[in-house]
Amino acid sequence: MPRSSGALSLKALFFLISSSLLLGCSGSDPKVAWEGDGAPVSNLEPGDVADAVPRPDPILRAGNTSPYSIDGVEYRVLPSAEGYREKGIASWYGTKFHGNKTANGEVYDLYLPTAAHRSLPIPSYATVTNLWNGRQVVVRINDRGPFHPDRLIDLSYAAAVKLGFVDKGTTEVLVETIALAGVDDRRDSDTGAYRYLQLGAFANPATAQGLRDSVAEMVSVPVNVTPVDAGGQRLHRVRVGPVADGEELRYLRDMLMTRGYSPGLALP
Repeated sequence: MPRSSGALSLKALFFLISSSLLLGCSGSDPKVAWEGDGAPVSNLEPGDVADAVPRPDPILRAGNTSPYSIDGVEYRVLPSAEGYREKGIASWYGTKFHGNKTANGEVYDLYLPTAAHRSLPIPSYATVTNLWNGRQVVVRINDRGPFHPDRLIDLSYAAAVKLGFVDKGTTEVLVETIALAGVDDRRDSDTGAYRYLQLGAFANPATAQGLRDSVAEMVSVPVNVTPVDAGGQRLHRVRVGPVADGEELRYLRDMLMTRGYSPGLALP
């Protein structure tokens, strides 16, 4: 699994050490995709698992190195998650990786509805439907995998519980990404390089447009209004930029403050 440094996460390292994956088979014991993995002692019930709540998280470099190689096979991260819809086999992973870092540096929690995918940008959100029984779960994709040619997605233990295939180990699923407004793609931004000044986010689009128009008369760089979904509400962000460098950003901020505007929020 790639990180911004090019290092592999522990989950990918285990794949390199042992490429023999356990296939789902009949029986009452939980079957998982990774040798030595398993379910926690305290089991969940499907009703205990809540869906992930989609939010417009920025897409950073961490976890999105492209291309990247695992066991001599090259993979590429998609430029966007929008419109992705694919059928394939899902597996799940559990205690072996609980508490380890995922591809983007988050900590894997087997009790949360998350997933690993080879090519979707991290983070992304998707609805996963178990085609065997019709059950659905919304997951946050924050990891890379599964690195097995016959698998499409590797789900957390919690997500597998909600979909009802923990004992089977694998199942056929439909993965459909969830479209979100306001997702910033910052994969090309240098760490610490701020190029935008966000002046506010407003529920009323007319308020945002009015601020945009008044600020645009004073500056020579673009001023835009963009929608964002936050907390179940559609907001409208007013942003100035991109600017050339930090010096220009400081100049814009100081100039706007002297004219009574908010100092804003600097963003990459």
